[in-house]
Amino acid sequence: MLSDAYGREVTDIRISVTKRCNFGCVYCHDEGLGPVDRPRTPHGEEMTALEIERLVRVAREFGIRSVKFTGGEPLVRLDLEEIVGRTVREIPDVSLTTNGSMLEGRAEGLRDAGLKRVNVSVDSIDPEQFRSIRKGSLAPVLRGIRESLRVGLKPVKLNMVVFRPTLANIPRMVEYVGETDGLKLQLIQFMPELVTHPEWMVDIQSVKRWLEEHATRVLVREMHHRRIYVFREAEVEVVDPVFNPEFCSHCHRIRVTHRGELKGCLNRNDDLVATRGLDDDGLRSAFRQVVATRVPYYGGYVTDFPPRTPAPEPTPGATTRISA
Repeated sequence: MLSDAYGREVTDIRISVTKRCNFGCVYCHDEGLGPVDRPRTPHGEEMTALEIERLVRVAREFGIRSVKFTGGEPLVRLDLEEIVGRTVREIPDVSLTTNGSMLEGRAEGLRDAGLKRVNVSVDSIDPEQFRSIRKGSLAPVLRGIRESLRVGLKPVKLNMVVFRPTLANIPRMVEYVGETDGLKLQLIQFMPELVTHPEWMVDIQSVKRWLEEHATRVLVREMHHRRIYVFREAEVEVVDPVFNPEFCSHCHRIRVTHRGELKGCLNRNDDLVATRGLDDDGLRSAFRQVVATRVPYYGGYVTDFPPRTPAPEPTPGATTRISA
């Protein structure tokens, strides 16, 4: 297993299969390669299924044990089922992050190919607000979620970006997840370093206080010491990396761009290691190189940031307004 200079073992890999997307989310940090109305064959600069399979095979040699496919929107690729099928031959734990709009018709085929779980991005269950944020239709997304649950791609995690336009949606999203067996909610802190709108940030500590006061139980994950807030058996988790060196110190993930470049950090593009055209030994060297140069983004690469203070314990019986 590969470890970086900070002692962080690399156990997971996230592979972008495309930059193309059929949505236009206001907080997206990637312009993509133009709108896509329906699934299509691979774009010229995207890795082929065979290239992805070889990357995963070498990743397995280094002890990497889980793969998540991302985009853009991965389902714009017609060959995603083939990609999943080739991947699970090497690493069985394969999941997917998607906007869900094209999931309904492909969830069963992806499951049959070996996919284990899906994350679906949902920032509101109000159709008009959803469209204003994501520039797409909510109805097919909800159908895709239901179909994923039906075919057994559980749990389905709903990813909700927490920023000013979505802050008031949190209570209703928590209710929605609690109403449906097999759903979990991840509240993902808006990352201003990826999109130049710092004014969209909200007080994530206030969000945590509200969750703690209203949850029926609070669990603590070993990794990151993240708290899991349980509502009627539905789990809600906060992913808050911004200005959080503890989050980065527990990162065990490397990434692959749609062009086959390895990268050690989501927030950086100055650490890319090209792999296309390399033989297997060259590919192994590329993996070693990208891991050797990994640095925690907060606390390593970025050291000048406001200190984070723990949220005060909520007063029993009090109701806390979620602050912007």
